[in-house]
Amino acid sequence: MTKLDKNDILHVAKLAKLEINEAEIEKYTSQLSSVVNYFSELNEIDTKDVEPTSQTTGLENVTRTDVVVGENVFSGDQAISGSDKTHNGYFIVDAVLKERSDK
Repeated sequence: MTKLDKNDILHVAKLAKLEINEAEIEKYTSQLSSVVNYFSELNEIDTKDVEPTSQTTGLENVTRTDVVVGENVFSGDQAISGSDKTHNGYFIVDAVLKERSDK
């Protein structure tokens, strides 16, 4: 039986970028220990004669060839013609990422 400790829970919370309090640590220690123990039980099942399964529905992707219909396509100039905020054939937009938080 695997028993996770406070450090395990804090590590998982850090990986998930979650801030948790002491009450949540106690709660999740019990819950995650139960999950890990369940997987340990599954490891005891003999599956050597069971063929691996990647999917069970039998569904297959249905695709079609992309067809460009000329009258439904804007040229680059037509696409930007409605905006006065352009430069060298591109739209000018505000920065999406103003400041990086991962540095």
